[in-house]
Amino acid sequence: KRDTMSSTTTSTGGRGSKQRGRGQGGRGRGGGAGDATKKESILELAKLMDHTARVKCLGGRELRGTLRGYDELVNLVLDDCEEFIRDPDDLNNITDKTRKLGLVVIRGTQVSLVSPEDGTEEIANPFMSNDAEE
Repeated sequence: KRDTMSSTTTSTGGRGSKQRGRGQGGRGRGGGAGDATKKESILELAKLMDHTARVKCLGGRELRGTLRGYDELVNLVLDDCEEFIRDPDDLNNITDKTRKLGLVVIRGTQVSLVSPEDGTEEIANPFMSNDAEE
């Protein structure tokens, strides 16, 4: 009886087995040959190339410059870049004062907003009322 059972059982990846754990070839974390299709980016930064762009970063920093390059991680290269100085009394307010930075590289993990400078204008906040109604 023992001989028939041992001949019908298969190896499940034990010590003597040449199989690797976690599926196909032990690569882990995916990334195999099945990822041939690439998603289209929803960002259309190519339209902003060589145009003035405004970039808002995490932490409140705002920059303006000519977009010279970008990659799929939204790392940006801005030329003739200026940083908008924040109000020292209220760090949430941006003043009209700027300081020149020149050519900068902005890491994509810090970018929260990229917008064209041309054709944009500041509008009143519709959620704030001028007179306090109670």
